Amino acid sequence: MTGFRALHEAPTGFVMPNAWDAGSAVLLATAGFPAIATTSAGIAFSLAKGDHTLPDGAPGVSREDMFERIQQIAAAVDIPVSGDLEDGWGAAPEQVADTIRLARAAGLAGGNIEDYDGHELYDVELAVERIAAAREAAGPDFVLTARTDGRLLKTPTSLADSIDRANRFHTAGADCLYIPGVNDLDTIATIVREVAGPVNVVIGLGASTLTVPALQAAGVQRISLGGSIARAALGFIRRSAEELATHGTITFAQDQIPQGELNELFARSTELRGN
Repeated sequence: MTGFRALHEAPTGFVMPNAWDAGSAVLLATAGFPAIATTSAGIAFSLAKGDHTLPDGAPGVSREDMFERIQQIAAAVDIPVSGDLEDGWGAAPEQVADTIRLARAAGLAGGNIEDYDGHELYDVELAVERIAAAREAAGPDFVLTARTDGRLLKTPTSLADSIDRANRFHTAGADCLYIPGVNDLDTIATIVREVAGPVNVVIGLGASTLTVPALQAAGVQRISLGGSIARAALGFIRRSAEELATHGTITFAQDQIPQGELNELFARSTELRGN
């Protein structure tokens, strides 16, 4: 876990893509990334459920179900895994602390806590208390990321408010700060300059044209992809189904990884982990 912390303190930033099951985790780790994260969106979609801002009455993913998948991902690879821990599955600081303890027990090297309950932002004072409780439960090696979701609201909060929250979370003990919903490089550069700690930026949301080199040149320490790869995989499934149903052809099969290659990859991964 100390290696994961070192990535946040290194002179140059790193890319941390997001997996939604053990197979996708192994594929990402094999590509050579130094760490990966889970994606609550990808896991939710694989369970035919929604994520983040849900329509009224729509089912979300329980903490128990999310952690079942998180444990599978963490056990599948030998690189650090950071967990998408949503809002900690509870408003009270004690509930957030309990989620962090579960994350450590699951083998995660870090995790992020949001200040959004699915409907609105938590009051800032409570949000700070939640991060402080998470820090106390995390211990010295666990890399705690504080995420503020004001820029994702239907009526976004000001950038200044998001930066203020991020800095207050850093003072409360967060190691890395995360303000999703910002897709232009100039604003990201402002965030990097005005936020006290290392900054995570997510790419792949909407029509964003952000690139890894540009973000690293702007001083971004950590680059994640959220549910982008999972959503792209689901897009491929839908296009494949439409082709098959409409035309009766399977040109999509040209992009598949051969079964023998996958068998060898997963067998080698299991052997390396000593399972």
